[in-house]
Amino acid sequence: MSKTPEVLFVCVHNAGRSQMAAAFLQHYALGRVAVRSAGSEPAERVNPAAAEALAELGLDITAEVPTKLSHADVEAADVVITMGCGDTCPVFPGKRYLDWALDDPAGRDVDAVRPIRDDIDRRVRTLLAELLDPPRQRHGS
Repeated sequence: MSKTPEVLFVCVHNAGRSQMAAAFLQHYALGRVAVRSAGSEPAERVNPAAAEALAELGLDITAEVPTKLSHADVEAADVVITMGCGDTCPVFPGKRYLDWALDDPAGRDVDAVRPIRDDIDRRVRTLLAELLDPPRQRHGS
């Protein structure tokens, strides 16, 4: 990709999984990736257990506000990562879509959210490595 890659994380409420993923990617990418998150049915506020789980690692999402998913968000993204939003996420040709099957942290305490957080952390690190060092095309000899 010649321009800064744009990643959109989407989950139903944009209060837990997608917020955690966006926070991790912003932290690790150091400005090399544009990051957004949104939800098909945004909650009123960020999930407190997700915020607490991230705070344990020095990341703060308490000021984030869940946002409604728009066609413009999807259209602007190079990579769209869905996390349980199902059919409510619009599909545009030419976009890379990934579906991360992750447990929903809604209604869970921080002890139950930590494994979800850690899974998201691993996936985000892998994604970032792919975005910043894509596999090179091999030319036959």
